[in-house]
Amino acid sequence: MTVITLSSDFNHADYACGLLHGVIWSIAPGAEIVDLTHDLPRHDVLSGALLLYRSLPYFPAGSVHVVVVDPGVGTRRRPLAARLGEQYFIGPDNGLVTLAARRCLQHSEPVQYFHLDRPAFWLEDVSSIFHGRDIFAPAAAHLAAGVRIDDMGSPIEDPVLLEFPLPERTAFGLLGRVVHVDHFGNLSTNIDGAMVRGRHGLEVKVGPATIRGLSLAFGERPAGELVALIDSSGFVTVAVVNGSAESLLGTGVGSTVEIHWSSGN
Repeated sequence: MTVITLSSDFNHADYACGLLHGVIWSIAPGAEIVDLTHDLPRHDVLSGALLLYRSLPYFPAGSVHVVVVDPGVGTRRRPLAARLGEQYFIGPDNGLVTLAARRCLQHSEPVQYFHLDRPAFWLEDVSSIFHGRDIFAPAAAHLAAGVRIDDMGSPIEDPVLLEFPLPERTAFGLLGRVVHVDHFGNLSTNIDGAMVRGRHGLEVKVGPATIRGLSLAFGERPAGELVALIDSSGFVTVAVVNGSAESLLGTGVGSTVEIHWSSGN
């Protein structure tokens, strides 16, 4: 059994998500399909890249991850397959693979890229606006059925990679950015929690607010209070207990986040 995960910005209100299941099962009837989400923000490639990055550690070797956030569908952008350590990515070559590939390389895990340029592994009739159904789902199914990734496309060395913002060191701490806002209005930053753990006198400044110290959990503070904590993916996040930091602060993706701490630690 091979796990195939599906993620997209299709939204469950339409039938497109279900068609991916049908295509996969017609080629690889034994595949186990997991819908991670089909509610990614429309056309937001960075959100798709973050989802892939955060998901891979929790799936077994051999898993195939189909991520479709594809504003360039039908243009000259390439369909892409990638080996990421012991797992695989299938989707458009528009930067979705950036963060997951970077982590693999940091851990000395193999990363290989392939242009899915062999129509034998697509559906026979390919729409110019639905490559998720006609190229990506069948490619994932063939991979799950035992076809080698290097048989489905030509190796490439120049995938599209995003310029993901990294936090900057300042005289007083770190300057980062909000990179994701979740369903609860929590503001996830690009600041790794390992960079701030154990710092004394820590303050997190975002929008008009200053938060003193990090909380270990939402329930440590009263409902409605603004808190900073390290989220389940290991990054500094700003939240409102039982509320929305996005709504309270009027901030979102791209907003700056400053973290200061006492000198000498």
